[in-house]
Amino acid sequence: MRFRFGAEGDLTAPALAEDRLTVGDPRVVDFLSKLARRLLAPSVARRHPELGSLGYFMRPAELTRAVARMRREDAFVFPRGNVFHVPPANVDTIFVYSWALSALAGNHNIVRISERSATAADTILEALNATLADADPVIGRTQRMITYGRDDAVTAALSQWCDLRVIWGGDVAVNTIRRQPLRPSGRDLTFPDRTSWAALSVAGWRAADPAARRQAVVGFSNDAYWFDQAACSSPRTVFLVGDDGEDVRDEFLTLLLEVVAQRGWEVDAAMAVEKRVNAYGLAATGAITRMDFPANAVTSMSLTAVPDAPRHWIGAGAFPFAQVGSLLDLVPAMNRQDQTFSHFGFAPEELRAFASALGGRGVDRIVPFGQALTFGAIWDGYDLPREFTRLTVLQN
Repeated sequence: MRFRFGAEGDLTAPALAEDRLTVGDPRVVDFLSKLARRLLAPSVARRHPELGSLGYFMRPAELTRAVARMRREDAFVFPRGNVFHVPPANVDTIFVYSWALSALAGNHNIVRISERSATAADTILEALNATLADADPVIGRTQRMITYGRDDAVTAALSQWCDLRVIWGGDVAVNTIRRQPLRPSGRDLTFPDRTSWAALSVAGWRAADPAARRQAVVGFSNDAYWFDQAACSSPRTVFLVGDDGEDVRDEFLTLLLEVVAQRGWEVDAAMAVEKRVNAYGLAATGAITRMDFPANAVTSMSLTAVPDAPRHWIGAGAFPFAQVGSLLDLVPAMNRQDQTFSHFGFAPEELRAFASALGGRGVDRIVPFGQALTFGAIWDGYDLPREFTRLTVLQN
């Protein structure tokens, strides 16, 4: 086991009385605010643009809003206790969002950092440790991040230690970790496999000026390419909504190719081959009728029907397209696996009608292009600030 952040020592030892934290503890708020400044530094933002969003999430004003969400007028609010986080390897920033909200709630946290985490995670850990140097010592004693391999004994011990276990990373990860039992009073907060979509209004696109169209494509590219389209909230299929949108699709793809080239997004040859194999596999099943490979970074496919939209990852920069008459036509195809529905060109009343018609059957977030990866306090249908706290009711 390797300690990446926080004090080394027995992870499951009982906490000292002086290490008790409170909801919105000023020492935690101070630490997170200073960490945000480091992540927002231009030198960091140039290397890892996605860390700018993370820094913004931990600005003092945002922290104040998060604490306010935890407060209740009808109950006393306390930390849940000990929280064990198991974040995914393919999204380097998600562990900080989960941990930061839990720390802000006053919990003692242990975060398992994957051995496969990439350079952005290392940059975050450098910032965390640099901020820790001048922080109140209670931070290091109550907030720890570790890396270890497939060690059931460690996972079992941490599962028995925690009051809340937060598992990210897909169905396999959730089921694997769940083999280790929790204490009777413990509970799981799980983030299994999810699918996300994008919808483009044909009429809205045609009515938009060239600058708005280009900005929409820039936002879409950020949603898709920052994590190689593997993030749970990255769009996998694009629905063209309205009448015949072939011209809209062609212009959208032309702009996407330009933006991807200018932004320097690249897909290596091996992944480009994998995309072709997956695309031909879809063709063999009759799910798609057309494939276009204008560049390694962009692959487009024409779906035979909406139900054929793939829910599995095809490869970075792979975009099946399907044509539908209205957003309401998509409702029957949505289910509880669906997370983020990003959009462009729709009137507010269209989006409200779509959300209402879903009736909770699926889709947790409906956001504009460019905000699919923007983390929020409500995620996958959970109100996280409240999930990380517990309540005591007093009746006179």
